[in-house]
Amino acid sequence: MRIKISNIRIPVNVPTDLSDKVCRMLHLDPSEITDFRILRQAVDARKKPNVFYDYQVSVEVPDHRQDLLRSDNVVAMPSATPLKYPKWPHSDRPVVVGFGPAGMFAALYLARCHAHPVILERGQKIEERKASVAKFLADKTLNPESNVQFGEGGAGTFSDGKLNTNVHSEYNAFVLREFYLHGASEDVTYLQNPHVGTDYLERVVRNIRLEIESLGGEFHFNTCFTGFRQEMDGALHIDCSLELHFHTRHLFLGIGHSARDTIRTLHEQGLAMEAKGFSMGVRIEHPQSLINKIQYGAAARFLPPASYKGVVHLPDRSVYTFCMCPGGTVMASTNDPETIVTNGMSERKRDKENANSALLVTVRPEDFLHDSPLDGLAYQEHYERKAFQIGGDYRAPGNLMREFLQKKVAKEIRSIQPSYPHGVVFCDLQRCLPDYVVNSLRDALPLMDKKMHGFAHPDAVLTGIESRSSSPVRILREADRMCQTKGIYPIGEGAGYAGGIMSAAIDGLKSAIAAAATLS
Repeated sequence: MRIKISNIRIPVNVPTDLSDKVCRMLHLDPSEITDFRILRQAVDARKKPNVFYDYQVSVEVPDHRQDLLRSDNVVAMPSATPLKYPKWPHSDRPVVVGFGPAGMFAALYLARCHAHPVILERGQKIEERKASVAKFLADKTLNPESNVQFGEGGAGTFSDGKLNTNVHSEYNAFVLREFYLHGASEDVTYLQNPHVGTDYLERVVRNIRLEIESLGGEFHFNTCFTGFRQEMDGALHIDCSLELHFHTRHLFLGIGHSARDTIRTLHEQGLAMEAKGFSMGVRIEHPQSLINKIQYGAAARFLPPASYKGVVHLPDRSVYTFCMCPGGTVMASTNDPETIVTNGMSERKRDKENANSALLVTVRPEDFLHDSPLDGLAYQEHYERKAFQIGGDYRAPGNLMREFLQKKVAKEIRSIQPSYPHGVVFCDLQRCLPDYVVNSLRDALPLMDKKMHGFAHPDAVLTGIESRSSSPVRILREADRMCQTKGIYPIGEGAGYAGGIMSAAIDGLKSAIAAAATLS
């Protein structure tokens, strides 16, 4: 019998054997436990200085120990139903465009169904992509086809690799376990806020690619999807760069939120789309030691680097933190020449001096929509180019907290060194962000400081601009997960159906499952 035990609280400053704690709680002899697994580990710091680890675990015990179920914290667990891989029921090989999280998990599932998928990725494989990113960070030589946004693993590869999600899906545990089995640390399967780290993500995506190849999958890197046409018999003719062509009846579009050229091509070719809201703002940097103190108090010395999440609902807008990177750096993340795009990155150890997070303001379609569902793409690009023009040469616009709140411009860096690699030029951020974004940030920051005392530190660095939190466009699809052109499955962030690694991976997986279960 497998049981789940919840509300196991252990002080963070008292070394305790978790399995021993469970045995004492339930009056179990250790010999009665044949399997022990951590399901969840969280930190409860609501009543500082008393800070606890809060665990949920599952154990396998003898069937006759029904008496254990009398506790409110103990329930019987049903047997897990493994994901099934039916043999691909179609005669064609599916084509997957993009090898970010959505395309990756769609292709992995299809490969396990013996569909022998063809994967088209406009960027380089991870080993070469890593070198291209390093070159841009070192000397500002940008490869527009392979960079922080494009290439094997997608935009999330050069990030913190956060695997937390607000999506409640039966596939959450499956995706987390696949990350672990392909090279992530085992704790991603149970931490409240799991993260892989950029250094580990590189090997995870490579190992997933190698498994797909071992099952007959075929990869084409440096190969950009350039369009399609539907033939008389319903088959799809796929055009690519390098004069490559493919035929399929199952096309999965995991193009990513930064593939503006591809989105425009698909719109020209008749795929129905709608404008959707997104967010814009800045990256905010504090010393990681300050965030640790705010979140954990004196208990910080016993705990790993702290993260945070904040939101303020103003009368007209919401302001919130996103993609928070403890012990990380602010990345130069553009894929278009002469634009500024920021994002956050941290490695597995999260051991850099600063913490950073996106600080974003909601942008509604009515803010940018004029006559085309693609207007949001132009809106993003407009401000990204304005941001570049302020400093030139990929220096990012920025300001310090005190001056920003006083509607002034800082003259020099003080106690916090910006981590953005190409340097920061202090300026009035209204030169590169809409007025309502800047005004909303000014209104929200003092309110966030009331919840996290010290958040509005006068020396905190605000670096612009963060504009790619999600896609401003959604490719419409039906209940069968296909768009009106049958056989085309829009998936992930670029299609407007996800907002992070986990939700994108699950979206791609669900579309692949739907395709494998549907007979032509």
